[in-house]
Amino acid sequence: MIRALVFDFDGLIVDTEVPIFRAWQRIYREHGQELPLERWLTIIGTAAGPFDPVIDLAEKTGTKLDETELKALEVLYYQEATALQQLLPGVLDYLIAARELGLKTAVASSSTRKWVMDHLNRFGIGSHFDAIVCREDVKRTKPDPDLYMTALARLGVSPSEAIAFEDSTNGVHAAKAAGLFCVVVPNLLTVDLDLTEADLRLLSLDAMPLREVIKEASPVRKPRAR
Repeated sequence: MIRALVFDFDGLIVDTEVPIFRAWQRIYREHGQELPLERWLTIIGTAAGPFDPVIDLAEKTGTKLDETELKALEVLYYQEATALQQLLPGVLDYLIAARELGLKTAVASSSTRKWVMDHLNRFGIGSHFDAIVCREDVKRTKPDPDLYMTALARLGVSPSEAIAFEDSTNGVHAAKAAGLFCVVVPNLLTVDLDLTEADLRLLSLDAMPLREVIKEASPVRKPRAR
């Protein structure tokens, strides 16, 4: 029986990934360079990816760059791009439905707690979650299963009693490694990644009511793509 839902954050609850990528695209272009999408995709969903845009840009330009200055530009450009940002479709409906069904909910994110909480508080949905697990809470972020295992422990449920919601290859791998049924909802950046490890694929959370997703997660039902 499903007793809990565990949500990724970036790109699943709020579209943070596209604005961040575009912010760094802008920074690269200001330095006469292009940001390779294929390399950026390697760090989506994890805090331990092999790509660092500050190091890469310095190598491309052959100059020593001020990391603090670049990070400040990232924040500025991100804020400009997200001034009218909203929750992604279906997120609030799922959280309300989860409460009505008596399900526990958690966030399992490779991002920092401050980043996640700033967004959750901005949208007024922090109280919907029984646990919020971030990179500071584990030794290894996604694709390692630690974030999910920690979230399950805090919720007091087993892997077979929870559904994970993800948007990236790193996230899906982490959820499946932890033993959860995984629903993937790709965004504009992750739509072409290999997400075949997920049990169910949706265009958005509002493409299928939560009750139907729970039925799909039942062991007597075969998962199908939408």
